[in-house]
Amino acid sequence: MKNVFVTLLSLGFLFAVSEALAHPGSGIVVDRLGNVYFVDTGSGIWKIDRNGTLTKLSAPAYHWMAFDIDKRLAAVRLPYFSRGDATVARDPGDPRILVSSDFPLTVGRDGALYYPWSRSGGELQIFRLAPTGSTTAFKTLPVQTESGQLLWLNGIVAALDGSIYYSEHRAIRRITAKGEIITVAGDPRLSGCDSVPEVGPEQGPYYRGLDVDSSGNVFVATTGCKAVVKISSNGTITTILKTSSPWSPTAVAVSGSDLYVLEYLHTPGDNRREWLPRVRRVAADGTVVTIAAIKR
Repeated sequence: MKNVFVTLLSLGFLFAVSEALAHPGSGIVVDRLGNVYFVDTGSGIWKIDRNGTLTKLSAPAYHWMAFDIDKRLAAVRLPYFSRGDATVARDPGDPRILVSSDFPLTVGRDGALYYPWSRSGGELQIFRLAPTGSTTAFKTLPVQTESGQLLWLNGIVAALDGSIYYSEHRAIRRITAKGEIITVAGDPRLSGCDSVPEVGPEQGPYYRGLDVDSSGNVFVATTGCKAVVKISSNGTITTILKTSSPWSPTAVAVSGSDLYVLEYLHTPGDNRREWLPRVRRVAADGTVVTIAAIKR
């Protein structure tokens, strides 16, 4: 497959850029054919095909990624950010990958791109870039949360019902199709939530990448607790996967009855080459298999 990507980078992102750049990547997606793509913050993006073959793609080593599977944003100019520059590269191909360095992003079933941003020091908002090219403020987020001021988001995903889910350090929230913000989960109170290098106790469970299945169950990488949890529609939280420090999950992707988990070897410091990623698949029966592990 031809290596293709669309990159979106804002060098002047308001929401604690130094913090955003001081952690491993949080991006994994699965296409309609079952190929898995994941972010390697120290190298770029990798593809795992259905035969298990690992291929390096020509894409930047950023933090977050999303698919524009139907290429509905192909002719759309990506947004310009007044604080900092935006670098965009396009190449026709399938799938179309979007990579972001400074904030999470997702593409909904409506073909629109959703991403968080703050204009001129204002409130944090989620914006919607439509396939027509128009950009609107989809939702203004609360300034204060249970854990303090909301400065930025750790993950975002569009669900099949048109709602948008996003993760904070200590909470998962949902924006319904009607624009209502609902708290899906708070601190899960799991054990071992303070032993991951570079993740302090003030970050709590440190929710990051998340995904939602067709039944509305939410799966989220609880990085500070070295776990992946499932949040059912009634709010029940179940641990799906547990790792051992310094390994910890950073993102998840649902594909059929399987769950793909991106994990990183967390190490002190900010040398991205030392953050080694691996991908594990969790089957419906709980069987866990490592399908890729990057070595330098």
